[in-house]
Formats: sequence, structure tokens, C-alpha cells
Amino acid sequence: MEKKYSQRQVLILVAIASAIAILATVMLLYTINSFQNKYVISFDTNKVSYQNVAKFNTVRKILTEDYYQAVDQNKMIEGAVSGLADSLKDPYTVYFNKEQMKAFMEKSQGSYVGIGVTVNVDTNGLLTVIEPSEGSPAKKVGMKQGDKIVKVDNTDVTALSDENMIISMIKGKENTNVKITVYRPSEDRYLQFDITRQKIKASNIRSEIMDGNIGYIRLVMFDSEIAGYFENDLKNLLDKGIKGLVIDLRDNPGGSYEQVVQIADSLLPEGTIVYTEDRNGNRQYKKSGKSYVNLPLAILTNGNSASASEILAGAVKDYSRGTLVGTKTFGKGLVQELKLLEDGSGLKVTISRYFTPSGVCIQGKGIMPDIEVKVPDEYRNLPASQIPRNKDTQLKAALDKVKSKIGSN
Repeated sequence: MEKKYSQRQVLILVAIASAIAILATVMLLYTINSFQNKYVISFDTNKVSYQNVAKFNTVRKILTEDYYQAVDQNKMIEGAVSGLADSLKDPYTVYFNKEQMKAFMEKSQGSYVGIGVTVNVDTNGLLTVIEPSEGSPAKKVGMKQGDKIVKVDNTDVTALSDENMIISMIKGKENTNVKITVYRPSEDRYLQFDITRQKIKASNIRSEIMDGNIGYIRLVMFDSEIAGYFENDLKNLLDKGIKGLVIDLRDNPGGSYEQVVQIADSLLPEGTIVYTEDRNGNRQYKKSGKSYVNLPLAILTNGNSASASEILAGAVKDYSRGTLVGTKTFGKGLVQELKLLEDGSGLKVTISRYFTPSGVCIQGKGIMPDIEVKVPDEYRNLPASQIPRNKDTQLKAALDKVKSKIGSN
């Protein structure tokens, strides 16, 4: 049934609608005015509690207004962004400011200004020297494998969660000095070094022919160009008629995922090299082609062989393509992706786990060698490269294994 309105009722309804429109306009103008010169960060109300947002604003207000010195709110925001990554308690997920990002990129490219050490984070989260480079500033002042870096320029770094943050503090302008304090477990004491930074061109691959016509390739780390150098060195060894191959991954902390896959492709038969799995169970596979160098092979590993080193070692072991010799690897089975941000900063975030061809994730476990061989006690605190050849029991065992395979072919 259709309802009819009187002229008076119509005028009242029009007046009410006009009042509502005016009120809405006033509220909109007030809202726009209240947010002038302000930025707003929004949160999903289904995932973030109001109390946490209110607490954030309260703490920010207290620090901004009550701290005894003027506060740079941009630095405060930078710290909050870094805290987002730190809150995950994942030592491999890290925010880099612009300077740290630059240092990280230099490291991955194999040249930088610094002190010349290979480092890794130990199980206690301490940045540990794996090896000072030959002729490096660190080597000259007496830094050794196993030294735990605890201070940089008198700043305690033991609570920092990522090695690259500390590395960015160590690096700087060429010919400037940096003070490094280390704890040396082998001597149970702290040492301080005053080191002059120099331009370091890392040589991350070394090769030679050893007794029995066996090729030897040492991979120090998997930088952004290592696969090409590996291909050249391997070709040179093959051209000289090697009968077997030893690849030394001892003290190799890892590096580029893509580079190690390329190297593995040249050593493995057709099949899966490695696959990754993200939080939703999505998998991505890296596969090798049909052609590969089919020579007797041994891989040397130790407790500092990590990440990309374990991808290569794990694939070789799963295919029974070669023999792993040495001690158990580090146990890092997580994959990180680098996200570049607009202002030159960046975020390194763990995006997945990786699995060996047989489906094993070695995170926190490591890979046991086929032949376990320890170095003599007198050399256990030295990098593998510093052990005299005639005392290197691991290398000898690897060479003997390759020779036995050559003899049985």
C-alpha cells in the first residue's frame, strides 16, 4: 500500500536530510584537517589488538616528549622497522639500513673495504672468525680461527642477531682504523686489535693438481660470480687429464643459492638438486641436466660448512655421486630472499626451507659425512687451509678414497 506524505512532512524530511549533509561535510572537513601533515599506519583489527596500537602510540609519545634530549623521530621509526624483523627471533631475517645494505651487497660481490675475514654465526649467536684471508689486515694483527667478535669500536655486538649488521660496523672507508675486541676460547681471554681497513678482493676459489693426478678445488664461499670461476677451473683441470676430483667445502659458510645450483648441475646426473618449501607447502625444484663430469669425487666438509655448502654436499650424498669426508656440517636449511626497499635499505627474509633430493631438511641437524675424519688436536683451532698438507688427515682420506675409486674403474 502506497503511503502519502503531506507538504509539511516533505519539508521536514528535506530539512533533516540537509542537516545530515551539512554535518557529514563538517565531519569530513574536520577529519581531513586532523590528518593534515600526518601519516597514518593502519592495522587489521582482526589480527592486531587495540591495546598494542595504543601502547605503541603511548610509548612513542613518552619518548618524544619526555626523553632528556631531542628525539629524531625518523631514527625512531627506523628502529621500529628493524624491530619488526628482530621480533621473529630468526637470526637470518634482518633489516638493513642503507649503509648496511651497501656493505651486504659488497660482500656478496666478493670485493669490499674491511679487515679480510670469513665469518659465521655460532650456535650461541656470536660472530665467529672462520678464517683470516692470507695477507689481510686481520691476519697481520694476529686474529685467528675461532675468535668470537664481541665488540666493534667499543660497542658490544653480542646481542646483534645478524652477522651482516656487525660486518657493516667493521667495514668502512679505506685506510681508516677499527677496534675489534674478541674472545679467544682456546686461551680463555679477551684480545683487542686495532686494524686498518683495506680494500679486499676475495679469492673464493683455488685449484691445483695433487698426487695421483687428482684435481683439487677449494671453494671459500659461494659469491655472485663463483659458478663461472668454478667452470673455468674445472675445465682447466680436465684439460690437464685429471682422473678424479676433490672439492673442499671446509669452512665455507655458504652464499648464493643460484650459484651453488649451477655448480651442482655440472657434477650431478639428471634429477633434482634441491627443492624449497614455503609456509603454504608450495615447492620449487632446481634440477640438473643430463650432462655432467663423471669422475671419482670426494667432498670435504666440517662444522663450518653451511647453507649453500650443504646443498652441494647433500645432493652429492643423496645421489651417491661422491663420498663426503670430514665432520658433520653446520645445519642451516633455510633460504633467504633479499628485498630491496625504495630508500636503498633492504630486508633479508627467510622465505622457505630447503630439502635435499631425498626430502631431508638439514636445519639444525647438519649432514654426516660418509667417512668421518677429525683433524689432529693440535690443528683443531686452525682453519683447514692452515693445516700443513702432510698433517691434513681429512684431505689425505679424501685423496685415498678417490684413488681407490680410480683403481676400481
